[in-house]
Amino acid sequence: MIRTLPSTERGAARSGAPRGRSRDLYAAGAAVLLVTTAVLVGRHIQGTRRTLFVNWPPLLASWEPHLGPGTPVAVLVAIAAVAYGPSLAARLPWRALLPLTWGTAMAWTYSLALIDGWQRGIAARLTTRHEYLQVIDRFHDIPAALRGFTQHILLGSPDNWPAHVAAHPPASTLTFVLLDRVGLRGGGWAGVWCITVGATACVAVLVTVRALADESLARGAAPFLALAPAAVWMGTSADAYFAAVAAWAVALLALAVTGRSPWWAGASGLLLGLTCYLSYGLTLVALMAATVLVLGRPGIRGRPALLVPLIAGLAVVPTVFTLAGFSWWEAYQLLVTRYYQGAGGVRPYGYWVWANLACSVLITGLATAAGLRRAGAVLVRRRGDVPGQAAEARLALLVSAALLALLVADVSGMSKAETERIWLPFAMWLLPACAFLTRPQALGSTRTGGASAHAWLTAQALLALLLNHLLLTGW
Repeated sequence: MIRTLPSTERGAARSGAPRGRSRDLYAAGAAVLLVTTAVLVGRHIQGTRRTLFVNWPPLLASWEPHLGPGTPVAVLVAIAAVAYGPSLAARLPWRALLPLTWGTAMAWTYSLALIDGWQRGIAARLTTRHEYLQVIDRFHDIPAALRGFTQHILLGSPDNWPAHVAAHPPASTLTFVLLDRVGLRGGGWAGVWCITVGATACVAVLVTVRALADESLARGAAPFLALAPAAVWMGTSADAYFAAVAAWAVALLALAVTGRSPWWAGASGLLLGLTCYLSYGLTLVALMAATVLVLGRPGIRGRPALLVPLIAGLAVVPTVFTLAGFSWWEAYQLLVTRYYQGAGGVRPYGYWVWANLACSVLITGLATAAGLRRAGAVLVRRRGDVPGQAAEARLALLVSAALLALLVADVSGMSKAETERIWLPFAMWLLPACAFLTRPQALGSTRTGGASAHAWLTAQALLALLLNHLLLTGW
């Protein structure tokens, strides 16, 4: 049945689309202004005071225009994803869309990393003096290493851990130790692990959006997740792997509460516990998990016993590490001390508290800025009688939870610089806001936003290509 709109609603539909597109452009323009300001102010501070400890503020990067073996592949992946991504996302069977999205995300991330070449872009990333592979030999006795882990966190301690090892709970380092034990040794395998596993994060996000909102929104988000500018830092950093673990923890929880499955609940709890032992900052994923529980409360009311395997699974990893002699809370307190012993104690909070948000623009793109504007509009102007409005509101809440987690991390002062890498686990959950850009743009509109989807995807791809070709990123 086709509903005929009253003349006043038809007028609103005709005028609403242009007005909505203009506001999208205003949001994108504000994001550009934020990044530009962060670059100019950051260059002034670094040039006069040398307190930022980054060469190309607000990013930890150096100006180095270059091409590489990944350049033609990256361009081809971008062209194909922009040209065919939205239509394939709309038409393919769901079970085919998920592996295609994963494959596209991997191709995009690998090709961007290979712009810097195999050695510099992938194999050597996790072998530098700050990275995890530097301490593989110190974990030949894993129980002893865990018992003595906190004794090497502070800079003044004997044989203090490299920066990234000290800054994370030991599950992060143990991942690479175990890869080494099974024969996947060296930076090449470590890089392949992080990119391949990290790319599954976009699949986990799609599964979550479909379970909690609806399938059409998940399909609209798929091309933006696959072609995210964040791929510049997903290849190659351990934070890509962390992002995937956190994303699957949330996805399994969404499947548990919507399908009332105790097995999914237990698996989600297990991964949530692991997430907290991969990165201290990822305890903020609890905000995402809480939002999933709120959105899935009908399923919990129908089967409250779901909370039992969730809590049981959540306790497993903390119990294992505690019994092994590692104290999470003691290590975190020592980390705070070490953070202020180093660059974190010098970098000015007054700059990074807002410049970090400019980094977030660079990893999520201008399309996400416009999508977040639309997500806010959905929450403010919620109308129960508009088809699909409830699903949009649920997605907007999910995105808002990720944004809140990011803002809490920001104001904490424990994330001054390098947030283009550190905040990857939160950035992945901002990208689904781009699905709003492919929806009808006004009440009663029949437009799907297909043309704008191609335009926004082009902007996303160009941003990533420019960043990776003009800058040499590092950490």
